[in-house]
Amino acid sequence: QVQLVESGGGLVQPGGSLRLSCVASGRIFSINRMDWFRQAPGKQRELVAEITSDGTMNYVDSVKSRFTISRDNAKNTVYLQMNSLKPEDTAVYYCYADIRARTSTQRDYWGKGTLVTVST
Repeated sequence: QVQLVESGGGLVQPGGSLRLSCVASGRIFSINRMDWFRQAPGKQRELVAEITSDGTMNYVDSVKSRFTISRDNAKNTVYLQMNSLKPEDTAVYYCYADIRARTSTQRDYWGKGTLVTVST
């Protein structure tokens, strides 16, 4: 079984920083694209950042220059460093990965989410 587990969320004041982590585990053959999504209260889920298998990174405009996505392939882990956090960054953050499993044809895997709250 393949699963993704996020960690690192919490309560932070505006201007603060958090680093989210997402670890993939299970019978993995390869991991391709890895993404961070978020869903704010009353809003649709949106793509925040992605990193491809060749290291190409993309961000939604609202987080450019503040967030950095990275991955450690040896640890099957993707990170999201979030700096200069704003109240509008408050959301549940979800990890996504396109994974080729050894014993399954499933490609899309999601974590259960970690809550980030930016507030005074």
